[in-house]
Amino acid sequence: MLMQNFIEFGKLLQESPESEAVQNQVKLLQDTITKNYYTCTKEILAGLGQMYSSDERFMESIDSAGGKGTAEFTSKAIAYYCGR
Repeated sequence: MLMQNFIEFGKLLQESPESEAVQNQVKLLQDTITKNYYTCTKEILAGLGQMYSSDERFMESIDSAGGKGTAEFTSKAIAYYCGR
């Protein structure tokens, strides 16, 4: 369920991280985490986004779901979302 979000991010790699479609996917990721795990505030989401691009384990897992570069792309999209 969670990894499906990263598959969807992988389909959006040609988009800008700031695009409406990508930002909608960030909101879906936040909602998925909140519904299935814990309340995912913007502060928590921002921290997760940083881990997605800085922790090799996260990067490997996310990139294996969405394709090479998905973890970094998702991290940038989350940073933009949380900074608005």
